[in-house]
Amino acid sequence: MLSLTYLAQAGEESVHNPIIPAWQEIVVGAVAFAVLCFVLMKFVFPQMEKTFAARVDAIEGGIKRAEAAQAEANQLLEQYRAQLAEARTEAARIRDEARADAEGIRQDVLAKAREESERIIAAGRDQLAAQRESIVRDLRSEVGTLAVDLASKIVGESLADEARSRGTVDRFINELGAGTAGGR
Repeated sequence: MLSLTYLAQAGEESVHNPIIPAWQEIVVGAVAFAVLCFVLMKFVFPQMEKTFAARVDAIEGGIKRAEAAQAEANQLLEQYRAQLAEARTEAARIRDEARADAEGIRQDVLAKAREESERIIAAGRDQLAAQRESIVRDLRSEVGTLAVDLASKIVGESLADEARSRGTVDRFINELGAGTAGGR
């Protein structure tokens, strides 16, 4: 009970409402609040504004740099596509030229082969004609000799005289050639 009595005596001496502070506390709180507001406005808020501005600049600058990089990438992509199209066109042109060159080379080789073939055929014909001439000469001389031998056996006289036998053989061969040429 002692504590109740003590509270009753303390309450009688000063009637003080705990909800309403004392005027001294209000003055001290107001001064402390004013000093705090002054310090915040003078030093802290400007620093925070600088930090926010720097962040905004960094974000906006990053966006601008990203947009610039995107534009540059698009430009490089277009250049790449143009170069690729140009390279494809160039490759097609080179391919066409190579085909044309190959066809030209093929035609040249065929022409040279034809010329060589014709040359070989002509040389063969010439050689064949020379061999034929040689064979004809050999046959004429052999036929002449056989004709003279045969004629000498038939006629019973010797045709040993060379000039005479030669004239007889030539006349016989000419008659034989004229008969063969007329029969063709």
